[in-house]
Amino acid sequence: MTTINKLEQALAGAKGLAAQLKTFSLDTDNQEAKTMFNELSSTMESTVQQLENRVEFVKSEEPQYNQQQ
Repeated sequence: MTTINKLEQALAGAKGLAAQLKTFSLDTDNQEAKTMFNELSSTMESTVQQLENRVEFVKSEEPQYNQQQ
């Protein structure tokens, strides 16, 4: 598995986790849990952004990765 494949796999997992955490916050009536899940979702969305930036950087540095899309 190439570096870009690993990064894209991590990115997909991070996006899924962010969505799940947001869903958890919507599904609970417990305000403390809702706050916790929203904070975790925000943290994961920041991680998603960092991974997206890294994917774009790797693609710009390694043109052969753009051909895989």
